[in-house]
Amino acid sequence: MRIALIADIHHGADRFTKNGTAALGLLADFAAWSNAAAPDLVVDLGDRISDRDRAHDIALETEVVEALRAVEAPVFHICGNHDRDFLSVEDNEAILGQSLASTTLDVGGWRIVLWRADSRIRRAQKDGMTGFVLPEADLLWLAGVIRAADRPLAIFSHVPLSGHAQTGNYYFENNPGASTYPLGERIRATLRAATVPVVCVAGHVHWNTLTTIDGIPHFTVQSLTETFTTHPAPAAAWAMLELDDQIALEVFGRDPFAARLPAAARRWVTPLPRFADLPESQARRHETP
Repeated sequence: MRIALIADIHHGADRFTKNGTAALGLLADFAAWSNAAAPDLVVDLGDRISDRDRAHDIALETEVVEALRAVEAPVFHICGNHDRDFLSVEDNEAILGQSLASTTLDVGGWRIVLWRADSRIRRAQKDGMTGFVLPEADLLWLAGVIRAADRPLAIFSHVPLSGHAQTGNYYFENNPGASTYPLGERIRATLRAATVPVVCVAGHVHWNTLTTIDGIPHFTVQSLTETFTTHPAPAAAWAMLELDDQIALEVFGRDPFAARLPAAARRWVTPLPRFADLPESQARRHETP
């Protein structure tokens, strides 16, 4: 199975290091590439626009949808935080012409999991709350999918589930709390319960990464219009994910990346507690690797 991926299109004004005014031209290039590559499906990982206000955002999203009509493969969408600043899930559904409820698709021996968990960022309020808030219902839905899995799972989300370090990231080095969900440990514990191979793929953080946690690979895919790793030109990034008995991801454009891993359900040995918390005899044996 081959899945084409596009992330963080950010159509709109140029903002910080996002070259949003280049988005529609790059989407035309993506459509031509996708049609030549002929994937089984396309997943849009969210942040289709750079938000401004409701009326403007509706117009921007509509332009993105029109550009993606050129893609011949079925396109499935996930909302990013910028798609939700001024637009509701229902607004996005009306523009995109599809349900944005979390769902699964069985394709080619794998189960595609479109985990459309709440991706709206709460700005600083009087109570001090800011960042993502993961509803319990979204976590329980994912746990149910993991529990029922009878084949390998490819889990797609806007927000990364790994909680990986953001050192060097233009946006998130100094704002790591906005790079993932606050219930990250519970999410990863849920994933750890899977008895089938799992791969997780996300956007949001605007760089290519592979983080393996407890034997589960977590990928993030670079933004279409980001420039902080390819300054001054946009990364023009999109990707192909191939799934069979191996997991292979290749990101194209000015910020290329590639990785190939076995699709395995092995879980790592539970980490040691702090050395200081071990009995003294064990601590001496384990102080250094």
